Amino acid sequence: MQWTPFVTVAAVAQRGDQFLVVEEHANGGVVYNQPAGHLERDETLVEAVRREVLEETGWDFEPQAVIGVYLFTSPQPDVSYLRVCFAGHCLQHHPERPLDTGIVSAPWMSRDQLAAAESRLRSPLVLRCIDDYLAGRNYPLSMLTHLPISRFT
Repeated sequence: MQWTPFVTVAAVAQRGDQFLVVEEHANGGVVYNQPAGHLERDETLVEAVRREVLEETGWDFEPQAVIGVYLFTSPQPDVSYLRVCFAGHCLQHHPERPLDTGIVSAPWMSRDQLAAAESRLRSPLVLRCIDDYLAGRNYPLSMLTHLPISRFT
């Protein structure tokens, strides 16, 4: 039996001492997460993170670096996520834009506020990605390679 993790992207955007997060319905309640979502067919990882941030928060996001690549095994049986987390800047807000289904709000919160709400975090990746970002972990976007369909498939 072949095991395949879900490939996801996530964004860490900082404004002052606060980070853009989403408050969303998941895991049977309302939780906090980075703007994040699944990679879709025929898009690059950079395109995916730009799309997800816009859909979930109404912000245009410009990725600047990769913070890390994380493999998270969910408590749900046979569910794992391979997350590529990006650091970047929010450029323009579109408050009139409706947010994705399941998103309650897109607040800016400090790391301390998120740590105090640890029981409401969607996964341990929320604080881990922020902590890695604050520790200066960043890798150039050029480390990512997207190869179009080729004769080698």
